[in-house]
Amino acid sequence: MGLYTFKGGVHPFDGKEYSKDMPIVQLKPGKELAFLLSQHIGAPAKACVKKGDRVLVGEMLAEAGGFVSAPVYSSVSGTVKNIEKRKNAVGDPVDAIIVENDELYEAVPQKEKAELADLSKEDIIARIKEGGVVGMGGAGFPTHVKLAPKEPEKIEYVLVNGAECEPYLTSDYRCMLEYPDEIVGGLECILKLFDNAEGVICIEDNKPEAIKVMQKAVEGKQRMKVVTMKTKYPEGAERCLIDAVTGRKVNSRMLPADAGCVVDNIDTVIAVYDAVICGKPLIRRIFTISGDAVVNPRNYEVPVGMSYKEIVEDAGGFKGDPEKIISGGPMMGFALFDLDVPVTKTSGAITCFLKDEVSKAEETACIKCGRCVRGCPARLLPYKLCDLAEHKNAEGFEEAYGMECVECGSCSYSCPAKRPLAANIKAMRRTIMASKRK
Repeated sequence: MGLYTFKGGVHPFDGKEYSKDMPIVQLKPGKELAFLLSQHIGAPAKACVKKGDRVLVGEMLAEAGGFVSAPVYSSVSGTVKNIEKRKNAVGDPVDAIIVENDELYEAVPQKEKAELADLSKEDIIARIKEGGVVGMGGAGFPTHVKLAPKEPEKIEYVLVNGAECEPYLTSDYRCMLEYPDEIVGGLECILKLFDNAEGVICIEDNKPEAIKVMQKAVEGKQRMKVVTMKTKYPEGAERCLIDAVTGRKVNSRMLPADAGCVVDNIDTVIAVYDAVICGKPLIRRIFTISGDAVVNPRNYEVPVGMSYKEIVEDAGGFKGDPEKIISGGPMMGFALFDLDVPVTKTSGAITCFLKDEVSKAEETACIKCGRCVRGCPARLLPYKLCDLAEHKNAEGFEEAYGMECVECGSCSYSCPAKRPLAANIKAMRRTIMASKRK
């Protein structure tokens, strides 16, 4: 059988060699941590501690603020210094609980390990919700909501996204090498919710060692297999992954559940295992720091609330003044203007470059070469959508299916004229969505 893939996509330099062979190292934070109350899609969490309170590792700092929300837990022991505004990675001020780390790491009493056979479906969902688990590969949709669709009997595929197609990122790869049993255990928890589903661990073929390890881990497991994906960006995008593995199409008006699928990334599945079986809340991230500006690129387990600046310092700092620092990877990440921002549940990487090649590129006229069209996984006309966006033609943009864009950046990468296709299309999509919310 050929490799699983989708139509379209591009092949950027993957940069994995910087950090792929670096094992995950636990990193302890400094004296102050900031726990943002909004770390996920949905309602912000509501603080349930106050200034002066002493908290322990694993203690709830903020409870869920609604159904589509998730609680926030402390990753250290210490004292609540204040509840104040702190900037998140995109520069927006967000309410945050500031905890002074006493460096004792005293924890709440450890729960006994649970047996999956003893847990009902309701128990599993309740433990995921209580653990504050959210999607850790993107916007952070609360996992207990995703895993409770209206018609669970119609879910036929649980896809574990191990593609990690974003250049430079290697945290999921290291997790597959180092935590295969936890990944399989988390998948078993999810499969118990869906009687008719098959669990499929999806890995690109540029990760042969991870494929071997995960194939061995699923041996003898019911309703579970590993599939090999073609190495191509954005193979790991939710819609592309569903298309590649199942042949089913998902548009902007659908959820994956409408196509009989649930998609979770590697670290989310590990967090499910921790919450359901071990009774541990989500208080850490597996995190990659990479790029040619970093002295020692590597993979870390970092506590939620820790500053990006401390991660950079532990990696040896920079070889020179980086012209560009990205939160995430170079294709779908966003530029950071300040490293004094806290790690959240959805933080996954910092990519740092000595040269900012993108900003130096000179834009020229579109020559209608069609490369952006060939690269677009949604089969759109990015050059046309960019023109419509530049002319503020929202009606025409929607008529040209601009809302189907997955914002992967393949069009900008492909464009020989160096037009800011993805940026303009993304901005127009944000404008239209904001207008509809009003």
